[in-house]
Amino acid sequence: MVTGRSAASCCVGWTTAEELYSCSDDHQIVKWNLLAGETSQIVKLPDDIYPVDLHWFPKSLGVKKQTQAEIFVLTSSDGKFHLISKLGRVEKSVEAHCGAVLAGRWNYEGTALVTVGEDGQIKIWSKTGMLRSTLAHQGTPVYSVAWGPDSEKVLYTAGKQLIIKPLQPNAKILQWKAHDGIILKVDWNSVNDLILSAGEDCKYKVWDSYGRPLYNSQPHEHPITSVAWAPDGELFAVGSFHTLRLCDKTGWSYALEKPNTGSIFNIAWSIDGTQIAGACGNGHVVFAHVVEQRWEWKNFQVTLTKRRTMQVRNVLNDAVDLLEFRDRVIKASLNYAHLVVSTSLQCYVFSTKNWNTPLIFDLKEGTVSLILQAERHFLLVDGGGIYLYSYEGRFLSSPKFPGMRTDILNAQTVSLSNDTIAIKDKADEKIIFLFEASTGKPMGDGKFLSHKNEVLEIALDQKGLTNDRKIAFIDKNRDLYITSVKRFGKEEQIIKLGTMVHTLAWNDTCNILCGLQDTRFTVWYYPNTVYVDRDILPKTLYERDASEFSKNPHIVSFVGNQVTIRRADGSLVHISISPYPAILHEYVSSSKWEDAVRLCRFVKEQTMWACLAAMAVANRDMTTAEIAYAAIGEIDKVQYINSIKNLPSKESKMAHILMFSGNIQEAETVLLQAGLVYQAIQININLYNWERALELAVKYKTHVDTVLAYRQKFLETFGKQETNKRYLQYAEGLQIDWEKIKAKIEMEITKERERSSGSQPTKSTGLKH
Repeated sequence: MVTGRSAASCCVGWTTAEELYSCSDDHQIVKWNLLAGETSQIVKLPDDIYPVDLHWFPKSLGVKKQTQAEIFVLTSSDGKFHLISKLGRVEKSVEAHCGAVLAGRWNYEGTALVTVGEDGQIKIWSKTGMLRSTLAHQGTPVYSVAWGPDSEKVLYTAGKQLIIKPLQPNAKILQWKAHDGIILKVDWNSVNDLILSAGEDCKYKVWDSYGRPLYNSQPHEHPITSVAWAPDGELFAVGSFHTLRLCDKTGWSYALEKPNTGSIFNIAWSIDGTQIAGACGNGHVVFAHVVEQRWEWKNFQVTLTKRRTMQVRNVLNDAVDLLEFRDRVIKASLNYAHLVVSTSLQCYVFSTKNWNTPLIFDLKEGTVSLILQAERHFLLVDGGGIYLYSYEGRFLSSPKFPGMRTDILNAQTVSLSNDTIAIKDKADEKIIFLFEASTGKPMGDGKFLSHKNEVLEIALDQKGLTNDRKIAFIDKNRDLYITSVKRFGKEEQIIKLGTMVHTLAWNDTCNILCGLQDTRFTVWYYPNTVYVDRDILPKTLYERDASEFSKNPHIVSFVGNQVTIRRADGSLVHISISPYPAILHEYVSSSKWEDAVRLCRFVKEQTMWACLAAMAVANRDMTTAEIAYAAIGEIDKVQYINSIKNLPSKESKMAHILMFSGNIQEAETVLLQAGLVYQAIQININLYNWERALELAVKYKTHVDTVLAYRQKFLETFGKQETNKRYLQYAEGLQIDWEKIKAKIEMEITKERERSSGSQPTKSTGLKH
């Protein structure tokens, strides 16, 4: 839709999703009401004011309903900026620069304003228009400026260079050559932390916040005059002469329009990210709506054909359903046999079994920025908070944490499973908050998960028991880690699974993890192996070459045994992985061990046997573990498992299984709780934990001579002298009598055997399975 105006339109800005203000060289400020299709003149500015840039004051975060922005900044060619109210009253005019003020931008909180001008100065102003500081001064005009996501840095242009300057004095400045021509426009998104730049070299580029290039467009016929991120950071728009382009955040192009507009100088996205307005050189304002978005799940394909209409196609029987909505569609998600659609006022939940009767409920706030689905429920994120609903439309919970900013959450920083919600903190990016889905309260003892580096992407596994819930995450070094979600007192281990991982996804039906690692596509068929027997982890992986996916591919979904990957050029690639590991997971979760062994014998693959070995040890089924370890040639482990079987009591067996998995502390605790002090001392002697062995012997006043005897034997073997002060102290005047010690040990074993044969009730091991 293109709408005419007289003089060249310079700048545009949305107040709500349906109302836009525009300014032009004929000094008029015009309000456009898109619902009614009306335009009205708000005010005619004095003849000496030629507008250059317009930016509305940001809405306060977390407000109910769509309150409208009340004031905007308008920069002009006479070196001033003007604070103008919604009704068109000029509240304040401030002398800011020598020559034109080329751009003005509020920060995300609305606490500061940055202006740049032809005089090469970058100035920071207070909300009321008082000068706070001159951030920088350079010899060339600064054409464009943008705030960093945390409002603590400013990005601006300097000829062909881009510069990121923190507000703190003496902080490091980042500067790089970005284009071969003068840079005309920049934008920096707060959700994905990526930077856009456009230049006279007829190219647009995407950068990360360290100045590393992620995408470099082909040269166009004309200079690129405008770029702008959609609010959620998934899309961006590019404007040039007679050209409007819609692109994915990775750079590839969804659509190219050739409106007869002249150059598009300014692009503004509506608050809900469904439409854009462009200020054009021929005096027109161009409006465009984002349509033809597509969602896929198994055999269903859903397409947004118009602003209020979706088409559902079942590719198995070619059945087509049309879904009509009262208001325009803002966000949608299709997963777990449900389609969730949010419009400007309501949320619709469709079941894939029945498209005719959706469940509908009203939304607390208008603009939903993110929908996430799990098997039992789904999550909506809007400007006011995070809300969890069941598929029946029942409100379940709304997790909160201090300093929560919902406007910058995306699918990489929030994760949902049937019982857990995980959210990466923005203030401290090393922290992940974990909440119970049903109540919205912090998990376990309320501790958050803290990592040594900044976390980039998080993902919860989707299946299994709540107590076994795991979270995988990638940190800024591109290392992949896994850890347990349940955190009670003891510090849970954070274990590294892989390096150079760029993107990851959990399977929707069982806990299989896939990721793109440097030049390889990797599937971790049983990631929990790291908790059971880390040595066999490499044997539980599936790897294949990933060079066919080109640079910067992204995993879109992992449904059933199909992984969907989007390449950097926008094309989708589908990979099928073996269906057998998923069947193995199913057998093990329902304790069908014989079926699991039969399946592995049928498939005859190392990876299957290795997965079964780890699963069996994790579930304490040592008979199956023995068969599986034998199949992968781990003879030493087979012998150890055999020796465990011959142990006299179930506590000893339990302790040795724990030791097998490397949980020495837990093994010792199990033995001590069962009153098997000698056995606890013995495992420390076997592991050469001499300090701990003596400590236990002294504490329980038993077997001190046994510990000293083994220590002496150990030192004699290596021809060493005792140097440990504690050992010297207890060995003073003590004669080692091996006959006596052997008799004592024999007695301990007999005692344990008698206990386990039922002459005495055994204590609970106190260990959770």
